[in-house]
Amino acid sequence: MAWRVAGKKGTLISLTKELAVRSRHAPASVSKTDLEEAQRKIPVLFGQLQGCFRNADQWKSNYGNLLTCRSSIRYFHASLEALAWKKEPEALGLKIQKKGKFKKRTKDSSPPVEAPYVPPKLKRAANSSLSDKTVEIFEGMTIVELAKRCGESISVLQDILINVGEKVDSEYDPLGIDIAELVAMEIGVNVRRLHSNEGAEVLPRPPVVTVMGHVDHGKTSLLDALRLTSVAAKEAGGITQHLGAFVVGMPSGASITFLDTPGHAAFSAMRQRGAAVTDIVVLVVAADDGVMPQTLEAMSHAKAADVPIVVAVNKCDKPAANPERVKIQLATEGLALEEMGGDVQVVEVSAVTKIGLDKLEEALLLQAELMDLKSRVDGPAQAYVVEARVDRGRGPLATAIVKAGTLVCGQHVVVGTEWGKIRAIRDMLGKSTDRARPAMPVEIEGLKGLPMAGDDITVVHSEERARMLSEGRKKKFEKDRLRKMQAEKSGALIAEANSEDEEGEEKPKRVEMTMIVKADVQGTVQAVTDALKSLDSPQVFVNIVHGGVGSISESDVDLAQACGAFIVGFNIRNPPSSISQAATQAGVKIKLHRVIYHLLEDIGNSIVEKAPGTFETQVAGEAQVLSIFEIKGRSKAKGEDVKIAGCRVMDGRLTRSSTMRLLRSGEVVFEGCCASLKREKQDVEAVGKGNECGLVIQNWVDFKVGDVIQCLEQVNRKPKFISSQSGAVRIEC
Repeated sequence: MAWRVAGKKGTLISLTKELAVRSRHAPASVSKTDLEEAQRKIPVLFGQLQGCFRNADQWKSNYGNLLTCRSSIRYFHASLEALAWKKEPEALGLKIQKKGKFKKRTKDSSPPVEAPYVPPKLKRAANSSLSDKTVEIFEGMTIVELAKRCGESISVLQDILINVGEKVDSEYDPLGIDIAELVAMEIGVNVRRLHSNEGAEVLPRPPVVTVMGHVDHGKTSLLDALRLTSVAAKEAGGITQHLGAFVVGMPSGASITFLDTPGHAAFSAMRQRGAAVTDIVVLVVAADDGVMPQTLEAMSHAKAADVPIVVAVNKCDKPAANPERVKIQLATEGLALEEMGGDVQVVEVSAVTKIGLDKLEEALLLQAELMDLKSRVDGPAQAYVVEARVDRGRGPLATAIVKAGTLVCGQHVVVGTEWGKIRAIRDMLGKSTDRARPAMPVEIEGLKGLPMAGDDITVVHSEERARMLSEGRKKKFEKDRLRKMQAEKSGALIAEANSEDEEGEEKPKRVEMTMIVKADVQGTVQAVTDALKSLDSPQVFVNIVHGGVGSISESDVDLAQACGAFIVGFNIRNPPSSISQAATQAGVKIKLHRVIYHLLEDIGNSIVEKAPGTFETQVAGEAQVLSIFEIKGRSKAKGEDVKIAGCRVMDGRLTRSSTMRLLRSGEVVFEGCCASLKREKQDVEAVGKGNECGLVIQNWVDFKVGDVIQCLEQVNRKPKFISSQSGAVRIEC
């Protein structure tokens, strides 16, 4: 049997070798007929080879795997594609390209889906200390440099870049400034963008001047005199409560961009924003009033922003005006005036008689010329939001001043945590324009939401990039807000526990006053919210659950009803009758005001009424012991002998239900309840000043002539609402 197996096996091997060699070296010589003949002969040879074995098990153990081995099939067929010549490629799981022209892919005309940006998950836990860190980023920085500034490894940054869809070839590849900001925000650090003017067109620009000073010192009236308008007459209460921006054409032909800031103490954040975006600060001081608290605050804002100051001493036409006193006060506060060897110009003006306005213009233009103000004109714009509001027909509107570059209508922008495509640009007179150049105040519309006053406007090249930046900033803003709330809550609990351990006496329970604030513009919402939070006291916690721009809506009433709040509306229109009725039925109070003084006074009085107060012991009256009477012979049922102190009320009055304190030689001897109080043999509840009475103190009989008896009462002392002349308010407990 051995020679028979060897013969059959040799025939099979020679056949397969011949086909393999011909298919490898001369594929064209292997025809379809040869393959069909080989496929016909091979099963016959395998059948003859199988017949040489006595049983099936012996065959399978030696050669049974030859037919099922894929490598053997590929050996004499060269590839699986050769089997497709039998016109059954689907049976082998093969896909053969059909002949014909390729179809062009149809373009999808549907708008892009606004899919939410899903931030990548970092491999390590977020470090809370990074949230206070600020790094500087710029266009073209490498991954290595960004990793060093953020304090993270390169691999972490590369993972973030891959997850946000950016191609990463090398750690030395330059990054766009938007991608760098997104990566830094995912790590948890704050960023500050640096822009270069290299290769850009830099031209002179008009100065941006912010007018600051104390309330009612004539800032808006001075601007009205410069631009020949009457804005001050239209302000509620005669005081400025908004931040206004406008361009004034001076008689000399030059133009100056002015920012008018409120002077009330509640609008400190607005004055700070004005100082941050300005080139020159005009400090207005009334000649008849002198330096006031908001004057000093304006000086500190200007010094913090490193902005030069020009002093305008206003109201010089009044009889009580004393400009020299104002100059001495300013010099005392550290302001180096020109007359005293410094570099701060002082101009005496009058908004009513228009005296000195030409000198003020000359001083401003001279200061601007010394500063040599220039800005980049081409390229994407850098702008700053000074105010934001919601218009019923146009949606969210942002008043901004362009700092560099050109803001063009149709660009995609990111403003703080909001984004949008600029639909229209209007100047401060309401005229439409297609672009805004440096130092030009404009109003833009097209944002998806209302930005915060003080946000920077960043121009991006696509809608997708704008959405990604917006979602990343929202996520970081929410994280920082929650972390800050948690830190404040922990600090309050620790302080409360420490105070209880130190004092050991029960404090009155702190009640909560919940409010919803609605105002006309975003900056006013922030100012009113900060002013109301300043009324926080140890007895009343002021909780602002929501602050929004626009009229009062049904959702505001529903929210107020759910959390037990009342609604504070500032400088907005009266709500419709349907909303007023819904608020009345829900038991929600609505308080509307147009002047900040009246608003703070009303809320302050409400806080005083709701405060639980503190109970204090107070002396209600004093009496002197003139004689002592003793009653004897009483029965055992009525008790022991009683001593009665005959007294005369010297001050106040004595009350039977009060506690009595016995003083002897100025020292406290005993305190106890009043057991009996009679006047002319009649039981009375109280005895007034100058009257005589008989008094019995429970558990005390050792009276002496000349002792002083004080009547003590528990009085609930409420906190006080205090308003200073500058407008600052507080609650004094």
